[in-house]
Amino acid sequence: MPRPVSDQVVVIVGASSGIGRASALAFAARGAKVVCAARGVSALESLVEQITSAGGTAVAVPTDIAEPEAVRALAAAAEERFGRIDTWVTTAAVGVWGRVEDISSEEFDRVMRVNVLGHVHGMHAALPALRRAGGGGIIGVSSLEGVRSVPMQSPYAASKWAVRALYDTLRMELAAEGAPIAVTTILPAAIDTPFFEHSRSKVGAMPKPPPPVYAPEIVADTIVHAAEHPRREVAVGGVAVGFVAGQRLSPALLDAVMSIPRLGVEEMTADRPDNGTDNLDAPLDEPGQVHGSYSGQVLRRSVVTDLLKHVPRPGDLLTGALSTIRRARSGTG
Repeated sequence: MPRPVSDQVVVIVGASSGIGRASALAFAARGAKVVCAARGVSALESLVEQITSAGGTAVAVPTDIAEPEAVRALAAAAEERFGRIDTWVTTAAVGVWGRVEDISSEEFDRVMRVNVLGHVHGMHAALPALRRAGGGGIIGVSSLEGVRSVPMQSPYAASKWAVRALYDTLRMELAAEGAPIAVTTILPAAIDTPFFEHSRSKVGAMPKPPPPVYAPEIVADTIVHAAEHPRREVAVGGVAVGFVAGQRLSPALLDAVMSIPRLGVEEMTADRPDNGTDNLDAPLDEPGQVHGSYSGQVLRRSVVTDLLKHVPRPGDLLTGALSTIRRARSGTG
């Protein structure tokens, strides 16, 4: 069983803004020791100051998730500072908005290096540390777009499909080994974070999340819960569950619906011009914030998510049982 969150050392990659920042604040509020990692130094410093001023414990380790040496150094810094790592959370992601034919190969490459290889680097750094700690958890943030692609976000959608497959593979391998390491994938719907302002736009307008839009704190609470009560996957937001069901029942129908401009492209494009800045290749020099600039209604609760994160599915129970049996047979449990 994982340690209580109040006794955990948690590494969060992508902590400078959005879901990562909300998660760092949520873990710290529950008493965890939080290691905050991202590229943006100013944003990390403001986050650590916010946590410590509220009585929490946190340190900042500036890290480019696309660089494997930097991610290994992050794990080493966390162990040196707090003695171990109990939970590793990867939320970092970048995006490019535009048609497939308008996005360059270099832009695709950069998105994949951050959004996919960044998770690989995190696994390679976290797993040895979690083994030294006697077990723990790895939590990766994929997306609803890891289940259902949408127009104008091909690099991001492709990366999130890859991330979901990556965590599925790791989960099976660790279960076969009987390792006491849980793997949870988070699938958020549209979330009001600065991700949209930070993404590169090739359409001449600012991207925006399509409604319904949920608060990042819902995702953060789900991540914190998974650190103590692991689940295979948790979809965040009732619409995410609907899209997952729709993709399984009739992906062609969803293709048709999302091909209607008013329901696809137009729903994801704001009525204001692009500001010409993005964090694709370098961090933005800003203090960091949890919420984005979405002007519509933001939902603060999801009853469906509350149910999914608290009730394990039969497959979760079976995989856990098989892993426990494997540990017992190998004498490592």
